[in-house]
Amino acid sequence: MTLRPRASAVLPAGGGGAGSFGPLQTVPAAAPHAAVSIACSREGLARARSFTRDTLGGWSLHQCGDDAALVMTELAANAVLHAASRCPGEPDVRLEFRLEPAHLLLTVTDPDDRPPVRQPPGADADLEEHGRGLRIVDALSEEWGRFPAVPAGKTVWARLSTRPPT
Repeated sequence: MTLRPRASAVLPAGGGGAGSFGPLQTVPAAAPHAAVSIACSREGLARARSFTRDTLGGWSLHQCGDDAALVMTELAANAVLHAASRCPGEPDVRLEFRLEPAHLLLTVTDPDDRPPVRQPPGADADLEEHGRGLRIVDALSEEWGRFPAVPAGKTVWARLSTRPPT
């Protein structure tokens, strides 16, 4: 895990709507940033959860911990299950956090160019075991979307508020 400022990066800005590319903005290099690559395995998903809790604890953002851990785990699980399994030889998925003035930006980058697909709830939605991940992301984040990764693949992002609940 690394915690370091990075050169300015182009990341999604507000207003793009769920699942879209949306407008992009430049994030200052001084924005707190943490990143890790995980293996496409159960152990990798456990690492995603601990990375989330450790990062947010280090940034004193405990109030975001549960929602951020769930969103990051769902995004990472989608990447591991759907994207990385279709791209042999690309075993890792990259997870990142960037702290913005009033928000936490979560990103998951994988080697597959195909966009994530949000499944509509079925007749037995409460009993479904799979297919709820992006609905959970949609419910817990202020907004989410995707953009192409360079040189290939995609980055799926979600923005959560860092403001304490009122």
